[in-house]
Amino acid sequence: MFASAAVGALLISAARVNAAGSSAPANPPADPNADPRIAIAKRLGTNVEEIHPSAIPGLYEVTHGTEVLYITGDRHYLISGDLYDIDRKVNLTDQRRAVARAVLLGKLSDDQAIIFGPPNPQYTITVFTDVDCQYCRKLHSQITEYNKLGIRVRYVFFPRSGPNTSSWHKAEAVWCSANRQDALTRAKLGQDIPVKQQCQTPVAKTYELGQELGMHGTPGIFTSRGDYIAGYMSPTEMLDKLKGMGEGGATAKN
Repeated sequence: MFASAAVGALLISAARVNAAGSSAPANPPADPNADPRIAIAKRLGTNVEEIHPSAIPGLYEVTHGTEVLYITGDRHYLISGDLYDIDRKVNLTDQRRAVARAVLLGKLSDDQAIIFGPPNPQYTITVFTDVDCQYCRKLHSQITEYNKLGIRVRYVFFPRSGPNTSSWHKAEAVWCSANRQDALTRAKLGQDIPVKQQCQTPVAKTYELGQELGMHGTPGIFTSRGDYIAGYMSPTEMLDKLKGMGEGGATAKN
């Protein structure tokens, strides 16, 4: 969406110049002493704080939430795609996304989650879950094994079918239960959870957050640093993944 808006802003800018009957290029000559980020921000209609020099000289990184674009310093060319450091085998674009995701996840407090974890976890993951998702159910069926490996799981709701659907109402019923952990476990086993009382739930907020984070499906798993793990992993696979990411020691409770 941001990419479309940015491209639209560039086209509108060019159209206004051409409509004025000027034969000058869409962009006037740049002041060599001026910060090109200011001109880029003006052209795209975004904040200067969201623009950073990229790893490629003359190419600037423009971020909006978890979306990342690249634009040339002369403001003529816009690139949508991932930038890789071949030598280090690193996705530089996803590193920037991870920073943005960590900021968003930092706003998610434990009292908006249902937590399963050992007393002294080595790792913490936030799992966006759907009660009716089969792989979400498979993950939860192994929750004791995750915990034994030192992995603390913060569940938040992301009913894929959206508001006012069966999965959404099941999530709300779980949240309003006296024992949320037990209710979540039973719901993932396919049991009906009676709604004994209505209550305020974070379901709408966490659903919106999942969309902001750019999730592709459930379970959507995020590390404390904002790394995105798309889909189910077994407990041992998850442990290996977290070790490989260097997550140890960086998973204090939020």
